[in-house]
Amino acid sequence: MVVPIYEFSCLSCRHSFDVFGGYASRDERQVCPECESTNTRAMFSTFAVTGKSEASGDSPSAGGCSCGGSCACAN
Repeated sequence: MVVPIYEFSCLSCRHSFDVFGGYASRDERQVCPECESTNTRAMFSTFAVTGKSEASGDSPSAGGCSCGGSCACAN
């Protein structure tokens, strides 16, 4: 089972922390582990997946990288 990770920021002390849970946990007020405030907000998180698939050799990528050239990698 895959459990999403949501990143939160405390608006009181500016501490960032992660919460493991379902989509509903993103909308709930979370308790900051630093100051115990519930004045928290879900942050927009991004992720990247790098690697080369069999299909990536068939089409040219924008930056010559298997990621499509949208990252700062050296490929």
